[in-house]
Amino acid sequence: MNPQDLERARNAWIYRGQQRPAFAVVPAEGQESVWDYPRPPAYVPDQRLIEVTAGEQRVAHTQTAIRVLETGHPPAFYLPPVAVDQTRLRPSTRRTFCEWKGEAEYFDVEGSTGLISNALWRYPRPEAEASVIAGWFAAYPSLLRCIVAGETVRAQAGGFYGGWITDELVGPFKGEPGTGHW
Repeated sequence: MNPQDLERARNAWIYRGQQRPAFAVVPAEGQESVWDYPRPPAYVPDQRLIEVTAGEQRVAHTQTAIRVLETGHPPAFYLPPVAVDQTRLRPSTRRTFCEWKGEAEYFDVEGSTGLISNALWRYPRPEAEASVIAGWFAAYPSLLRCIVAGETVRAQAGGFYGGWITDELVGPFKGEPGTGHW
């Protein structure tokens, strides 16, 4: 993407975390509002136990993750390559582009019930601001079972998004009906 198009895409966002919009749920004690997250995203280390499975097969297991916190989105958890059983991964031809992170590549996962298409992604050469997640893997909880500290996460709506919804979060979340303008 050329610099002018990249800047235009970045500037298109209405909400940037500076002020929670009126439609946002107010968090209770111990909760976080995704509307308080910044844009561009923050990259925050997380030492809770993260587990990812495909059927009965373990795909990843770590206590070293990075949560990507971006306005309106539940966090995506990025896991270091050493935490992922890469023998279960098959490269996919799918590619997407994020104006904050760059081009993502995808992987199919061999699980106990067969091949799960485009279940993981990573940014092999991210934009400078996202360099901390270079080569780290993220998982779609709509396709794989993702667990944070014993809590099975719920998938972010919309199919495209890979946010992990836990009880500590309040929204509404990007991807739900009527959120396309965010």
